[in-house]
Amino acid sequence: MALAFALIGYVALVIAGLGLVSLGTDQDVIAARGSGQLPGILGVVLACGAFAGMLWLHIRRGRPSFWAALWIGAGCFLAYLIGVGIGVMVETQDIASGASVVAHISTTWFGAVIGGAAVVAAWCGIALVRTRTRRPRWPWEHDEDE
Repeated sequence: MALAFALIGYVALVIAGLGLVSLGTDQDVIAARGSGQLPGILGVVLACGAFAGMLWLHIRRGRPSFWAALWIGAGCFLAYLIGVGIGVMVETQDIASGASVVAHISTTWFGAVIGGAAVVAAWCGIALVRTRTRRPRWPWEHDEDE
């Protein structure tokens, strides 16, 4: 359950964060002539796959470390760049365009949003697993044996 909540939070943070950075800087996230929606979709799908896979590896242990969130953020950042680069190269048939877009994203706030959103969502997912909470109970719901 923690993985599902964290993944949904990650997707929401990525979409909102990229939109706000694009609005604030008045730039397109993927500014390559001749590219459509494939690079963005492929980048987010690969980043979500990396997020889910890496978080699952960490939370299936009994008590995961919060430091794992930093590694998950780095993994999502790289997966997003790989997905966007491949998407741009496939659509434009130009390796230089793909490399240019990857360089642009990795050195601007767009890349920070991808990695930062992963760190925040992974930290929340790890916190959900570490707290081991139960459902809330009213005082009169206690067992008779207590």
